[in-house]
Amino acid sequence: MLVIAHRGASFEAPENTLVAFERAIDAHADGIELDVMEVDGELFVFHDRYLRRLAAQPGRFQDLTSAQVRALRIFSQHPIPTLLEALEFIQGRCFVNIELKSQVSQAALVEVLNQAEQTLGFSSDQLIVSAFNHHWIHALKQSRPKTRIGALSASCLLDYARFANELDAYSLHIDIDFVTFELIQDAHQRGLKVFVYTVDEPEDILLLKRWGVGGLFTNHPRHTRNVIDGLTSASPFNF
Repeated sequence: MLVIAHRGASFEAPENTLVAFERAIDAHADGIELDVMEVDGELFVFHDRYLRRLAAQPGRFQDLTSAQVRALRIFSQHPIPTLLEALEFIQGRCFVNIELKSQVSQAALVEVLNQAEQTLGFSSDQLIVSAFNHHWIHALKQSRPKTRIGALSASCLLDYARFANELDAYSLHIDIDFVTFELIQDAHQRGLKVFVYTVDEPEDILLLKRWGVGGLFTNHPRHTRNVIDGLTSASPFNF
């Protein structure tokens, strides 16, 4: 079962920062999930619609200029990387799941993906692009068919994983609150990988392991790997 660091090792370091990505790599995470929004034609790694939680100021992220984004600091300390800067830092040391949090320029995204494969040490199967807005990933798949896409959902639909199949997705990404054994079975029968978010507690980790889930998005990759390997059954929040 793959361990995917949710926004990097965000239990140990501020989310979506290079420090969090380095901690994830140090923890031997199989993959890193990061979030992307576009400002002024540039793709930045940032999750929230509003600035208050991470940057301690009012307003929306997308209303900034790229110069203002570069001046921001997460928790008054860490700069916000561009997607290209993040991939340059990771250098193919693990796979990367790029979640689109806003509509982005297809041309800009494809350019970064191409550069990652051509000069940054990534193979095509080390990059997944996912989104809750399935129009975005459908358009990407049409323009760049070799891209692996992940269909995100926070619901268990009547026809289970059919929507992901129709998108020609590589993987189904499902909320821990709505995943069921029947959904996992249906996805597997359709040839889809199943990755579940966001999973930190040992009871959930072990249940999903028994159900044959392909991977977990987790805030604490080192601890999650230890649970999978039978080295601990404690919650990471007890430390």
